[in-house]
Amino acid sequence: MTAPYGGHEAPDGEDQKQGERAPSAADLAGAYAAKAGLHRHHDGRIDVLRSAGGVRGMLESILPGLVFLAYFTLAQDLVLAVVLSLVVAAVFVVVRLVGRTPPTQAFAGIIGIGVSAALALFTGRAENFYLYGFFTNGAYIVALMASVLLKWPLMGVIFGFLRNEGLHWRQNPVRARQYRLGTWIMVAVLGLRLIVQMPLYLMGDAGLTALGATRLLMGVPLYALGLWVAWLVTRPIGAPGPEGD
Repeated sequence: MTAPYGGHEAPDGEDQKQGERAPSAADLAGAYAAKAGLHRHHDGRIDVLRSAGGVRGMLESILPGLVFLAYFTLAQDLVLAVVLSLVVAAVFVVVRLVGRTPPTQAFAGIIGIGVSAALALFTGRAENFYLYGFFTNGAYIVALMASVLLKWPLMGVIFGFLRNEGLHWRQNPVRARQYRLGTWIMVAVLGLRLIVQMPLYLMGDAGLTALGATRLLMGVPLYALGLWVAWLVTRPIGAPGPEGD
């Protein structure tokens, strides 16, 4: 089959089926948003629950840590508390594999739990179960701040595709400023976690229960709230509609 490749036959695998349309900007934006883990409703509102992983994703994020905290608090058995948290994370992976749903988030969760468990067991300190989260949280803060300094604010890159703006917002000083603000909001959310949780971690066993509780409360719920606020403050100014897009 020939195609307009400068009058030459299209290479194998590159010819298009007759009637097949090229992907639109909306299609590309949707695909990018899905890969980024963010979703929006058709009316322009961001789907906060789905962007946070949905109900299953929230359970995958919360339950292993909750099981660890609850069992260790009650039984003071670090080894079994770690094992139980790993079992819960493994169950989510198996459920996704059996249901043939994308297991990426569950696999990422069990890897994180595995690293956390290893840190707690090797050091013999239960509070080190939460140490890995501090490093990942710090890495995200550095990445977000670097994106602003490089004039590619990360929330602009992601939200711009969700709003079908592509990267055109970079030529608009007002939109660029809004997306910088949205990125700083996410930096503040992640920074607040460290400000609240690090002192509790340094308290050792005395602060463990409070550390575990704040880790749960300031995990997915706080992330979802920050994401929603960042979406609102980056709305195009004066645009109509429920979300202004």
